[in-house]
Amino acid sequence: MKILLINDYGSPVGGAEVLAFALRDALREQGHDVRLFSSSAGMKAASRKVDYECFGTLSRFRTLLQTFNPWAYFRLRRVLQEFQPDVVHVRMFLTQISPLILPLLRRIPSLYHVVWYRPICPTGTKLLPTGSPCGEPAGLACYRNGCVPLRDWLLLRLQMWLWRQWRQAFKRIVANSRAVQACLHNDGIEPVEVIHNGVAVAPFARVLSSKPVAVCAARLVPEKGVDVLLRAFALVAQELPEARLLVAGDGPERNALADLAAQLGISGHVKFLGHLEKGEMERTFATAWIQVVPSRWAEPFGLVAVESMMRGTAVIASATGGLTEIVEQGKTGFLVPPNDPDELAGRLVDALSDRAKVEAMGLSGRRVAEVCFSLARQSSRFISLYQQMIRESSTRVSALEERSSQRLRRNEI
Repeated sequence: MKILLINDYGSPVGGAEVLAFALRDALREQGHDVRLFSSSAGMKAASRKVDYECFGTLSRFRTLLQTFNPWAYFRLRRVLQEFQPDVVHVRMFLTQISPLILPLLRRIPSLYHVVWYRPICPTGTKLLPTGSPCGEPAGLACYRNGCVPLRDWLLLRLQMWLWRQWRQAFKRIVANSRAVQACLHNDGIEPVEVIHNGVAVAPFARVLSSKPVAVCAARLVPEKGVDVLLRAFALVAQELPEARLLVAGDGPERNALADLAAQLGISGHVKFLGHLEKGEMERTFATAWIQVVPSRWAEPFGLVAVESMMRGTAVIASATGGLTEIVEQGKTGFLVPPNDPDELAGRLVDALSDRAKVEAMGLSGRRVAEVCFSLARQSSRFISLYQQMIRESSTRVSALEERSSQRLRRNEI
């Protein structure tokens, strides 16, 4: 098959981008001709790994581009003419590549793979500025609650209207979790199928460190809840002075989080590692006792939890979003209420006090990850869906040709 993947960003940095490249490579390994189309936003010359790109920007004109990106339209039109894909698989769009591309997809079997809340929320998080979940539909509430400024709100309202008008270009809509599926259904977008994300099955060989170590990998932004983890770890350090916390990731909150660790008196217990490449992070986290995912927002999936389980590490995660579909309470880890440092601290003390327990949970997590969240399983499910869409498209074309032929015969008579 010839498959065109479309994703807003083309640098393998964020979770959605990493998964786009992983899916492309997995499908290629199965003999398919798969190419990736993205914008140039945030892409450095050294990290250009996409097959096609259009103009994108992170400047103040970004909101305008989200609504009207003519570069994406004309570039994609040319790519479709030259490549002639059997299937188009759109993953992340609406933050660089605008709804203008949708009319181009009407005659091609196309699916929209929803990996976060962007098609129903202009910020993509369904989270209010206060950190509380948003239960209102996109619209006036986005401006009234301070989620987007007026200058952006008008354009984003138009963007959402265009998306709604043209979304029938997609023959299938697929969510990466039941949590995202439920949100889409609540907003009137259905039917929606669910295909969980997958990660590569790596060789398994690990030995826990002699002293208790917790790890966290996250963008350092408020919705990831790293500040909640620091407050919890301040309580942990009082009971387990030998415990250590490693935080991998970068972002605008890094300095504030380092200051918070100092204020809590745990700078000696916490190490901020900054951004780590995949291989380096795997080596650094290999001996950890527990991985923590303290997200405030309802994670659409929870990639770091699956990566941890595939590594054989137990997980403590917020009981929200797709994380509840990954972590099995008491078997592969623990689920705790989001934004609750006391409850999180209690679970951390339990985990970091019982090496045998977390080791057993890690082994269970590895088995679950291999069976339910492998990249091979995900790619196989998409291949089946592609084939089904192609058959349906062929049937529709045949039916249209037959009706056209019947009309011609009637006219001749």
